[in-house]
Amino acid sequence: MEGLEQHPGRISGNQGNLNGKLTLVAKNNGSANDPFKIAYKIVHATPGRVRVRIPQIIHDREYIRSLRAIAALDDRILRISFKPAAASVTIYYESEGYSEARFRFDLEQMIQLASNPKSRIAHQRALTLAEEVEPSYWSAMKLPVTATALALLAGPLGLAISPVIIQGTIAIASLPIARRAWESIFGQGKLNTDFLDLSAISIVTSQSHFLTSCSMVVLIELGEAIRDHTARSSHRRTLDLLGSLSQFVWVEKDGCKQQIPLERVMPEDTVIVYPGEQIPVDGTILRGKALIDEQKLTGEAMPVVRTKGQEVYASTLVREGQIYILAARVGADTRAGRTIQLIEEAPVHDTRMENYAAKIADRAVLPTLLLGGAVFTITRNVARTASVLTIDFATGIRVSVPTTVMAALIAAAKSGILIRCGRALEKLAEVDALVCDKTGTLTRGEIRIVEIKTVARSLEANKVLELAAAAEQRITHPVAEAIMRYAQSLGIRILPRGKWKYQVGLGLRAEIEGQTVLVGSKRYLEREGIDFEPLYKRYPDLQKIGYPTIYVASDGEIQGAIQYTDPLRPESKQVIQTLQAKFGIEIYLLTGDNQQRANLVAEELKIPLDRVCAEAFPECKAEVIRNLRDRGKTVAFVGDGLNDSAGLAYADVSVSFRDGSDVARETADVVLMKNDLWGLVEAIAIARHAREIIHQNTGIVAIPNIYGLAIASTVGMNPMTATLINNGSSVIAGVNGLRPLLTDGS
Repeated sequence: MEGLEQHPGRISGNQGNLNGKLTLVAKNNGSANDPFKIAYKIVHATPGRVRVRIPQIIHDREYIRSLRAIAALDDRILRISFKPAAASVTIYYESEGYSEARFRFDLEQMIQLASNPKSRIAHQRALTLAEEVEPSYWSAMKLPVTATALALLAGPLGLAISPVIIQGTIAIASLPIARRAWESIFGQGKLNTDFLDLSAISIVTSQSHFLTSCSMVVLIELGEAIRDHTARSSHRRTLDLLGSLSQFVWVEKDGCKQQIPLERVMPEDTVIVYPGEQIPVDGTILRGKALIDEQKLTGEAMPVVRTKGQEVYASTLVREGQIYILAARVGADTRAGRTIQLIEEAPVHDTRMENYAAKIADRAVLPTLLLGGAVFTITRNVARTASVLTIDFATGIRVSVPTTVMAALIAAAKSGILIRCGRALEKLAEVDALVCDKTGTLTRGEIRIVEIKTVARSLEANKVLELAAAAEQRITHPVAEAIMRYAQSLGIRILPRGKWKYQVGLGLRAEIEGQTVLVGSKRYLEREGIDFEPLYKRYPDLQKIGYPTIYVASDGEIQGAIQYTDPLRPESKQVIQTLQAKFGIEIYLLTGDNQQRANLVAEELKIPLDRVCAEAFPECKAEVIRNLRDRGKTVAFVGDGLNDSAGLAYADVSVSFRDGSDVARETADVVLMKNDLWGLVEAIAIARHAREIIHQNTGIVAIPNIYGLAIASTVGMNPMTATLINNGSSVIAGVNGLRPLLTDGS
């Protein structure tokens, strides 16, 4: 094999103080006197961001949880993210007014405290306080339940409890309702159902109907607690596409090679990238040739050959070859950097479910108030007025809708589908356009051999495979690896390989048991004088567009062809057909692959070719989704890779897989834990079933309350009876809302 230029030695170990950045600090494992010392090392730091290597996190999940909890106690720490496989922890902190020395001291304390049993009390306190950072959605139920208990003791049980105490407890328990009413009136300039609830509770309480008012408060706050519990944090975690790049790169200046920090690379610098390294900049190849894996950026498993004059991009990997790049864009200006910006700038949707029924209830507030006022003006009867205000539609809606949402989320989870929030469930039910990434989503995301064609009937396919496997052994190209896997699965013996020479992007020549074997592209074998006519005579279709193909020749004569592909997932065809036929959803295909392969997949799945977008970078995927949304479509996007993160962030509802990339899982609203596309069909079925139940519950709540309102405003009704009608319909609707747990939604 032709040798490559010797890779210069890398800078290793502690770098000392570099351009005013934090000094790299290495901490050793504990000694016998300090057996709990945690080893760590700051591997890179800039003001506001530091990356630390802590081997402990590779195998200790509890340590990760502890460290996260302790970090949450410090308001100056903005975010902490973990990559256990790389033993890497990245901490983002507020650098202004926070000295490097102080941060290093605090970091040391956090790292050690998270594990040291001697500090167990402090550790547990840290965990407790960290948990308090997240609101307890159920804590709001304590006072309403207490007030109800007091009302029961004083009413049906006849205990002597001062009415002032009960009224005070009800008043305190009603404060959240009062706060929401206040915010709606003075923040949004409108009356909402909270104002109506507060009015009814106040009137009923003043009439000493304590049990009635308590039951109203309990049901209202129960609905709020359930609704809040289904909400998802709006914070989107993004994985830095540039974070895996080496922090030092080789550049050529004035004919000399030198290694400099990545942040010091400037446009117009000549950057050298060696085999196995990631490209750190966007730019144009000045000289050299390389096989580049662009999967991180485009999602495609097949590497591409890039040579002089062609563009290359940061975060892509040089598998073979060596290139000199004229840097054009660095850092955040690269395609990878712009992808991160796209994710960060994506619209953050309201995490509480947009509930059409609640809007209807809000619209009924003013008419209900006017009706209550009219009844009081005519009758001067406070009880009848309270009855009118009590039948307000809101209580049943506030309980039944969130209950339905939570039941649907639990039902989905039992089926291996993680739906993160009520809003995602709502949008799933409305989806009418589905955008799918190709590689790893509709396909398996790996190269597989599909057929071996031989030049003559007398020549066995296994013989061609034997020659190809012998030549391709220990070559890291995905097709070579697929040939080896296929040969091993068939029990083909791997012959010893003699002298060999590999040419990037073309193929290789190898000596196999005295034969000169060529394996590679048609262009490569033609250049070596191989005649393809005998093979094409037997297989004329080989000259037409079809599966990607490599050819095998021996001693100057063509022997056969090996065809390969990235096969479809076994369920892809049926899933696409079901989504189109059963749900009427339009399917779109987006891929970083070339147009020819994209069209082949689309034809196989019966996706119209005008809905196929090939050679799509992340920003292109986001743009396609934005265009569909501008046309009034509710868009779901399914993807599994880093390159899909922008599309996932911009879709109305985003779907990924359990085995997808970290950023895809974090960005997605729905995660298919079984790694099966049928989960998407089931998720949509559950969402639409939940929507039907919400429609039913609106009727269950509205019909009896309308009749009750008519009676209360004409002939009169006791407030307790009004509450029974209102709360009874709420309970029935709430029980009906649990149906997703009893059915599959199909």
